[in-house]
Amino acid sequence: MKKKPVMCRTIAMLLFCLTFAVQTAGAKENDSASLNKEAAYALIKRILPKYADRFLVAYIPMENNKDVFELEAKGEKIILKGNNGVSVASALNYWLKNYAHCDISWNGTNLEIPSPFLMVKEKVHKVTPHDYRHYFNYCTFNYTASWWDWERWQWEIDFMALNGINMPLSMTGQNALWDRVYRSLGFDDADMDAFFTGPAYFMWFWAGNIDGLNGPLPKSWMKSHEELQKKILLRERELGMKPILPAFSGHVPPTFKKRFPNAKVDKVNWEGRFADAYVLDPEDPMFQQIADKFMQEQKNTFGLENHLYGADTFNEMDLPHQDSAYVRKIGKAVYDGMVKTDPNAIWVMQGWLFWDRRDFWKPERINNYLSGVPDDKLIILDLFADEQPIWTKTKSFFGKPWIWCMLHNFGGRNPLYGNLDYIAKEPAEMVHDPNKGQLSGIGIVPEGIEQNPVVYSLMLNHVWNDKPVNVGDWLIGYAHSRYGKRNQYTEKAWNILHKTVYAKEGSYETIVVARPTFEKDNEWAATDLPYDAAALIPAWQNMLAAADQFKNNDCYQFDLVSVGTQVLANYASVVQQKFAKDFKQKNSAAFKQHTTEFMQLIADMDQLMGTRRELLLGKWLNDAKKWGTNTAETRLYEKNARDLITLWGGKDAVLHEYANKQWSGLFNGFYGKRWKMFITEASDALKSKKIFDQKVFTEKIKNWEWDWVNGTELYPDQPSGDAAAISKMIYAKYNKQIIAAYKELKLTKNKK
Repeated sequence: MKKKPVMCRTIAMLLFCLTFAVQTAGAKENDSASLNKEAAYALIKRILPKYADRFLVAYIPMENNKDVFELEAKGEKIILKGNNGVSVASALNYWLKNYAHCDISWNGTNLEIPSPFLMVKEKVHKVTPHDYRHYFNYCTFNYTASWWDWERWQWEIDFMALNGINMPLSMTGQNALWDRVYRSLGFDDADMDAFFTGPAYFMWFWAGNIDGLNGPLPKSWMKSHEELQKKILLRERELGMKPILPAFSGHVPPTFKKRFPNAKVDKVNWEGRFADAYVLDPEDPMFQQIADKFMQEQKNTFGLENHLYGADTFNEMDLPHQDSAYVRKIGKAVYDGMVKTDPNAIWVMQGWLFWDRRDFWKPERINNYLSGVPDDKLIILDLFADEQPIWTKTKSFFGKPWIWCMLHNFGGRNPLYGNLDYIAKEPAEMVHDPNKGQLSGIGIVPEGIEQNPVVYSLMLNHVWNDKPVNVGDWLIGYAHSRYGKRNQYTEKAWNILHKTVYAKEGSYETIVVARPTFEKDNEWAATDLPYDAAALIPAWQNMLAAADQFKNNDCYQFDLVSVGTQVLANYASVVQQKFAKDFKQKNSAAFKQHTTEFMQLIADMDQLMGTRRELLLGKWLNDAKKWGTNTAETRLYEKNARDLITLWGGKDAVLHEYANKQWSGLFNGFYGKRWKMFITEASDALKSKKIFDQKVFTEKIKNWEWDWVNGTELYPDQPSGDAAAISKMIYAKYNKQIIAAYKELKLTKNKK
């Protein structure tokens, strides 16, 4: 063989190198497209407008197919590196917490950047151990986010990005799509009015539990929230998130059978709480027809580029047919309804049904239900894994990808509670568990947010770490970031909080929020605390001791008010049992003394909470009313807002107080007024030596409650008073008598 001339070989080599260089550059360019620098930098400007020019944004590739971020200094600037906007935002948050000692939370934000500006001395490199970091429960869209506008949503999306969330549930605006789908099938205004709930009840409409409650849904709502969803999705996607969109689960309008007499439609009922709802049989041809129509409508409106879809069947309900064939068919039908329009569809399923109906959903039945979907096309959220894990009972969901979730909150109730020690270790240990199966991430799925920020801050610490956390050390850093400086009193306070309210999971309410009786506990208000209530008082004392230094700090104000309110709320339950005993013993003088003290406690808690904007009933109501485009809509939205947090449903609803709140305005305007009527009637019974009829009173108070739900009286939506000054005043007023009351209780128990 003849040798090629040297010149030819040289040219060939140059062409090869040039081609390789172009291909490599193209690959890098394509990879770096996952980072939208403009979107990432816009987030920095929203968070730190005065300091945004001190930061640069740069791309680095994923590691082992996992998100990654880095921080390092370059001259007088800090480079925030990541493979997408979420990673860059996480780098910024790392700097905020660990260098600037700042904190951004639902309940208070500290962004006092220290001077001189703190630089990164050594490169910081973090890789997440999780493919997915999931966020939101369907319930959150109602117990907290019913009335959010774009400004509030924008803040939350930034919060998600800062904390590494990449898989948010995104349910806003879907009613407009369903409206178009069913109208294309011949349904009219009357059909849709009977179908759609009011805005505060979408979760249970989406889940197929209820139809029409507190509706009809105005067209203006559907239009405005369709546009809102477009903004939400655009922002989430440009930051690199993969939002979960809805899919068809079989729930159809109550008039479906009238429109399609030959359709196979079954009745289902949500635990006997409301009227029947209706679900289409999985083998009925219209199941896939409706699913296809909805997916096409969603594709045209919101896009399907993220391929994740949420659909939950038989939420807290019995199946209409319980044979194994039906169980498998319904799961397969839901999945099939996604893949025709999106062949890359992945179903993201809440595993709550497996816990709620655990007597029915035995492991073999769960396996049968899941088996109709390919392993790589289904992700299961082990929704209550923080207390009642299902993965341990199902061989890690029989090989399906799954996500370990912390539920924590029910109904958006907001006492102080949580189990920090458990949260500090379990999510990290899961990553290394040999039996974890296809564990694909962690999730935060509270029914309501804007409460107990320390619990969520600790949980979010696991997004970028796979090692257990020392809670004591972590709380020192947490307090440092919350308040901007270290302080011996706040650190002592958090140590006490760790050993009391944050030592065990479970929400424990004050009797104030319960429908009045002489009983200790009342339906959704369980007052037995898992900690010594007296041991919490020093936390309030220590928080107050730091007031001179931190009284103007937003985070400190919220924490101070929360601790004080919890101490008073616990004590109120003690006082209620005192006057219950007085009544039983027919001691009118003591009854008057203790009921007067009880009513004053309610008023004082109302005043204390009134110093914080996030604890105002008026804000919740006015946020709802702002969506109204006319008087009728405004009244409808206000009724939705009032009903959800009190009766939940109608006058005789069994869920009353499920979503109770420790809020200013609600204490004086609703709970307090109920207790005043109760005390007045009980006092009259004592004076007249007549029997107090609890049943008669309860029926009477139901009428009053329903009038309140339909009322329009105004409540403040702006905070009033100095949080530190009012806390000091109330502490001085109650401290000695609370301590004395707990000593008396202890002595009584010891005698027994």
